[in-house]
Amino acid sequence: MVENIKYSNKYNFAFIDESTKKEIRRKLLKAVAIPGHQVPYSSPEMPISRGWGTGGVHITLAIIGKDDIFKIIDQGSDASVNACNLREFINFMTGCKTTFDTAEATLIQTRHRITEEELKENQIIVFQVPLPEPLRMVERYEYKTLQMHAEADYSKMWVSLYESYVRYGAIMQGAGYPVMVNGRYIMSPSPIPRWDTPNLHQAKTLFLYGAGREKRLYAVPPYTDVEPLEFEDVNFEIEDFTDASCYKTGFKKAFLDELYADDGSRKYVISDSNFLDKVSEHQETHQYTNKYIDQLEEYDLERG
Repeated sequence: MVENIKYSNKYNFAFIDESTKKEIRRKLLKAVAIPGHQVPYSSPEMPISRGWGTGGVHITLAIIGKDDIFKIIDQGSDASVNACNLREFINFMTGCKTTFDTAEATLIQTRHRITEEELKENQIIVFQVPLPEPLRMVERYEYKTLQMHAEADYSKMWVSLYESYVRYGAIMQGAGYPVMVNGRYIMSPSPIPRWDTPNLHQAKTLFLYGAGREKRLYAVPPYTDVEPLEFEDVNFEIEDFTDASCYKTGFKKAFLDELYADDGSRKYVISDSNFLDKVSEHQETHQYTNKYIDQLEEYDLERG
């Protein structure tokens, strides 16, 4: 009896069937060609619930190859439940090598952080996005937000930012601060902290965004202008860690998580777990720059 080779495997490479992978890749090509523009896609069923990273998993499984080295982080950590489960799933479905080392990875999937280490041209970072529509905070109807994007009519967004400043003395938009991509589309950069937002601008790597529940894909190609929304007299600002440092390393030039002890005292630690390990082991030799901080430092030097 001749064995039917077509059905000899229990599952397809990278789980998703090939026709669906092609559909996702075609939509990603369109997203790359129109930076910041949201492209609808099929969002196929996965063995995880929507809202737990299906959009990012769809992109990862559609583009990953057998020679890729895969890394996944959740809020900067390699060891969270979400990161560990998805890492195990993708490794089982592809057989690809996995790593904790940011520099070694060729494909990185992330939930709400960009790695502290600057990514290179041979790397791709995939974002899990819960809410891809940046205009949802000012317009509830989908057909109207589509029209606003088509006409580049972002007046409601600007009014919202202005009202926030008038009421509170600052723009009260934290994670997921809206950005203008390539001078055309306002985009949600996923709920990354403002600390990470400047690192999207003219980056060397390709950023891909997947929102499985909303069935939307979008992208920021390498060396693309990504500018946070700001007024001439009210500038964008990142989180202020001036008086804080990592309690393990003393390092200040990284995004810090705030930890509380039982007695109510608080301390800070570097959010990116792999970066924390590297700083701990090679604190004197490890090199890292944050574009926004460097810009502020240069400005302070010019002012004397």
